[in-house]
Amino acid sequence: MTRLKPNVDIVLDILEAVIEAQPLSSFAKSIHHQYLERGGLSKKQLEGLYNKAQKVKSIPPQKMATLEAIILRKHSKHRSALPENEPLYKKDEKSARLIDAILEKHPKHKMVLVFKTKLERNE
Repeated sequence: MTRLKPNVDIVLDILEAVIEAQPLSSFAKSIHHQYLERGGLSKKQLEGLYNKAQKVKSIPPQKMATLEAIILRKHSKHRSALPENEPLYKKDEKSARLIDAILEKHPKHKMVLVFKTKLERNE
């Protein structure tokens, strides 16, 4: 991401203001350290920072609006809904009726008996 003014860092300014207002906040300290190490934050981390920064009155609303715009610009992952569970094997009624009809006429037909066991075992 190329910034128009590289010397202006809104996220770092907000992080420092939050740490100044809440020096015991481990969340703000860890995000500050991570921002300095990696140079960026995830969307959820930025949302958490935004929620913390809303409680601090010394942060100008322009910086809050810029942080909100940065959050909105980030990509959010959406998971699709799980598909309906279907049975692994579907019984073929037509084949079952055909096998039963053959076995009525020829009850000891070996190949048809093999097909019947395969159909029953879902093979």
